[in-house]
Amino acid sequence: MSSWRGWHGPAMARLWGCCWLLVGCWRAALACPASCRCSASRIRCSDPSPGIVAFPRLEPNGADPENITEIFIANQKRLEIINEDDVEAYVGLKNLTIVDSGLKFVAYKAFLKNSNLRHINFTRNKLTSLSRKHFRHLDLSALILVGNPFTCSCDIMWIKTLQETKSSPEIQDLYCLNESSKNIPLSNLQIPNCGLPTANLAAPNLTVEEGKSITLSCSVAGDPVPNMYWDVGNLVSKHMNETSYTQGFLRITNISSDDSGKQISCVAENLVGEDQDSVNLTVHFAPSITFLESPTSDHHWCIPFTVRGNPKPALHWFYNGAILNESKYICTKIHVTNHTEYHGCLQLDNPTHMNNGDYTLIAKNEYGKDERQISAHFMGWPGIDDGTNLNYVDYGDYGTAANDIGDTTNRSNEIPSTDADKAGREHLSVYAVVVIASVVGFCLLVMLFLLKLARHSKFGMKGFVLFHKIPLDG
Repeated sequence: MSSWRGWHGPAMARLWGCCWLLVGCWRAALACPASCRCSASRIRCSDPSPGIVAFPRLEPNGADPENITEIFIANQKRLEIINEDDVEAYVGLKNLTIVDSGLKFVAYKAFLKNSNLRHINFTRNKLTSLSRKHFRHLDLSALILVGNPFTCSCDIMWIKTLQETKSSPEIQDLYCLNESSKNIPLSNLQIPNCGLPTANLAAPNLTVEEGKSITLSCSVAGDPVPNMYWDVGNLVSKHMNETSYTQGFLRITNISSDDSGKQISCVAENLVGEDQDSVNLTVHFAPSITFLESPTSDHHWCIPFTVRGNPKPALHWFYNGAILNESKYICTKIHVTNHTEYHGCLQLDNPTHMNNGDYTLIAKNEYGKDERQISAHFMGWPGIDDGTNLNYVDYGDYGTAANDIGDTTNRSNEIPSTDADKAGREHLSVYAVVVIASVVGFCLLVMLFLLKLARHSKFGMKGFVLFHKIPLDG
């Protein structure tokens, strides 16, 4: 009985965990093709007998193919083809190795869905040709092709170009068979009428006002004759293109401000490689204040805002309708700039009740302006508002009295007081009069009380004198 208790708790949990691990490995092994060994992230097929005749695929009850990051295949002489749908399930695949095998053909779209693929090794197979279209969308760090009987043709010139342009110092020792069945180094291969294409984008001034239209033209050249296409990325504006052999046009209409800063490319592509010419689109537009909120308190008080515009808008603040002159105690801060969008705040250092009121932001450039207003309440007036009434707004003359935030009014440029300012001062005057009257009334009451006490004291003294007998002379 005591031994049974010993298997409860953590010991039993560890036992069950080992059991489930063994079951998982057993299930993965069952789903693995013959001559292969599989784990949750790796497939290895290196046993030549019986070997595999097709690219390995996991059974439905096996490991999740999306989790496979490495496939290693070796000594598989009967494996000759990689079809379009053989590799598509392995979307997480990073390393693919097929060496000392019989691989002869790779479908053009075999790796279309394997965007994570970084390392490919096809050493010592039976490849006679290989197109760059297989790999054009991949960001490969290594493509190893040593030991394949390539045929000398324009179809493999891209491999030579890749070897000449890549930054890695390790150059592969590649050969191809010419018409005389002679092995020649790929680095010495010369094929007439087989070279890289060129693209030339004839662009006008690509600084354009929002809502306008623009037309771009591009010409391409090369032998073999290249295909031409436009790469517009995620362009928002309406666009259409026309292509005729080696000349193309792209028309963009009703240009949106959201497209400012985006890149437009004209691409020429043939068997050997590709070339592109690009321009950046700059869109000018009037400012818009897309965000303005009530002040928040962190290290400083901040009235946050977001402004868009190109060219960069000039920003001005008004307080209760009057120009707000910035200083070290109150100033505009831009925290993040995203091309034509500016995120910042009006920063206030220790504001008081004297700073409550309406703040107006005006953004302006040569194409127009925008303005928005926000009401700010930092604290209540002493003796009038305890700060719980958020609708109370003081319209005092901001910056004319000494306070923690300092004087922000330019005296040489002083703006006349508004009706609201006068009303605020009148309110203060009435309050002062009431206080003074209350003090005077209290003093009068005290004086009356003291006089009454004094009168009572005098009457007592007179009574004593009247009834006192005065001695007569003689």
